[in-house]
Amino acid sequence: MKKISALLLLFSFLIGVPVALRADEGMWTFDNPPLKQWKERYNFEPSREWLERVRLASVRLNDGGSGGFVSPDGLLVTNQHVAAGQLQKLSTKENDLTKNGFYAKTQAEELKAPDLEVNVLVSFENVTERVQSAVKAGASDAQASEQRKAIIAQIEKESTEQTNLKSDVIAFYSGGEYWLYRHKKYTDVRLVFAPEEQIAFFGGDYDNFTFPRHDLDVTFLRAYENGQPAKTPNYFKWSETGPADGEFVIASGSPGSTARLLTVAQLAYQRDVGNPLQKQVWTSRLNALERYSKLGSEQARQAGGAMRSLSNSLKRLTGQQEGLTNPRMFAKKEAEEKALKDALAKTPDAQKLYAPAWEQTAAAYKQLPAMSKRLAFSNLSPSRLGTIASQLVRYSEEIKKPNDRRYDEFRDSRLESFKFGLLSAATIYPELEEAVLTAWLEEAAKTLGRDDPFVKAALGDSDAAEVARRAVRETQLKDVAARKALLEGGAEAIAKSTDPMITLARRVEPIVRELRAWNEEKILNVDASAGAQIAKARFAVYGKTIAPDANFNLRISYGKVKGYEEDTTLVPFKTTFFGLYDRAESFGEKPPYDLPTRYKERRDKLDLSTALNFVYSADTIGGNSGSPVINRNAELVGLNFDSNIQKLSNRYWYIEEEEGSRAVAVHSAGILEALRKIYDAADLAKELTGK
Repeated sequence: MKKISALLLLFSFLIGVPVALRADEGMWTFDNPPLKQWKERYNFEPSREWLERVRLASVRLNDGGSGGFVSPDGLLVTNQHVAAGQLQKLSTKENDLTKNGFYAKTQAEELKAPDLEVNVLVSFENVTERVQSAVKAGASDAQASEQRKAIIAQIEKESTEQTNLKSDVIAFYSGGEYWLYRHKKYTDVRLVFAPEEQIAFFGGDYDNFTFPRHDLDVTFLRAYENGQPAKTPNYFKWSETGPADGEFVIASGSPGSTARLLTVAQLAYQRDVGNPLQKQVWTSRLNALERYSKLGSEQARQAGGAMRSLSNSLKRLTGQQEGLTNPRMFAKKEAEEKALKDALAKTPDAQKLYAPAWEQTAAAYKQLPAMSKRLAFSNLSPSRLGTIASQLVRYSEEIKKPNDRRYDEFRDSRLESFKFGLLSAATIYPELEEAVLTAWLEEAAKTLGRDDPFVKAALGDSDAAEVARRAVRETQLKDVAARKALLEGGAEAIAKSTDPMITLARRVEPIVRELRAWNEEKILNVDASAGAQIAKARFAVYGKTIAPDANFNLRISYGKVKGYEEDTTLVPFKTTFFGLYDRAESFGEKPPYDLPTRYKERRDKLDLSTALNFVYSADTIGGNSGSPVINRNAELVGLNFDSNIQKLSNRYWYIEEEEGSRAVAVHSAGILEALRKIYDAADLAKELTGK
């Protein structure tokens, strides 16, 4: 009790040191919305009921994006590019839904997605004290990690059994806080509407991360329960007019990952090693897909979704890396860290408690470069069949352990979702698998050398093409029933299996486990222990006036609809259908500026002055794709789908709106105009608006 009291006195002494919080900065959790900033800047004071309604109307898609319910009957909206994976899985050689689009005129025609899980954050509970108090005094980093994992597993198991909800303990502020998030999940999700990719991604990679944009990047899905459309009383009403210039708006979604609270040592690693290595990995995978896509139109269809995703990721990574290599921007991070340390130095007790954490982190990250390439390439993850095999092999070992001793992804609370994905009936393309796995194993051998343990285990005396050919062509894992038999057969079935993809996964699994253990001991455990100390230091100095880093859990961000200056010109806040047709004609409708046939045939039906896209200043990042953009009345006025290039380095810091940083959204009025005039989807528009 005396120690706690002393810490409270220390905290009360330090809190009040000013923090350089920028105007509309932050991806905020729903337990700590930026109410003060909303009131001061926008005279907006939402009720508790307003916040709850927004939270329960917001959804997270396990494919890696966000969305929101837009009717009381389970209808939800997201981006076409978020749903693209499911569109491809529902497509065939004869009917490419990605290329042609889709509209179910009746609920009976809605197509069930093979493996899409949608989550709604039903409740949340602060379990920080319970998790942190489980760590015994004097515990090493490794011991502390095991103690935290044990209590987290216990909390999740208790919650799952009591509520029957998907229950996950989430770390925020690098372990400074832990929250139990309970999600309601929907696994029967059906496709209602998707436009042609050519209009959803009009302008292709040239226009990606730019503005003005002219994209109808939208898809409608419907959640079902017990074979019937789910009842979703919390939903966003659809705005027929959309936002006005200068209007205050909020984005509610699940941003993927930011790294704004990392130490300078961690950021330096990302700049010098992590990001260049990530670029190599993604470039290698993209090159393999591009080579395969050139074999024919069907091969191009099979590889198209992954190619678009990787191209997008690489372009974003380039922008992020340019930010880190900018000496002026990196100096700001160094100054921020120095300011925090200087504040702690004013109090000897605080200095003694927290200062060593930065030294521990720096020491850990000095070890990482020597192991980084092995960690990056020692896996089979680029291949879906390789991933399935690795999951089966790993599961067979982990499931034998007590719940609190397993890898996180195999804890009881996560097994249902794991099995749902593993047993997906989505089509697997053997030729694509063979090409991807061959290229990956060749890149691993080239990068690591033939004497590397993973490479030796994977290839032996064979070459990559021979190993991949046999593993893909002779495996039974393309059959869901075969996967299920191995899953239920456990360790004995896996050990006896002669399936060449399983034997490949078995051979490399000891290497994967060894590297994972090294990473946990040397890096992750230090991150957790030192990160928690740095978080406590930050709380002591700044309180909770800084949002935690994004981690693909629900957040709320805000800003205003606003154009910007770029170089010597002005960029308007919106684009229209006029601009779409002008851009297409200006390029002679040559790809990627060609229009789908129906847009040419129905041009005269459109009100060309209708807004199509707009920009706004809210703090967003990848994972926010599909986030509903709403007004004060919780009406959906837009759908986030991109950002401009000025915003790309916001993974590491907030970029001021004055610098031209903007998120890009599809305009709610433009979506309605297209549904009614282009797609003959009057019934869908009526479900959205009531008319």
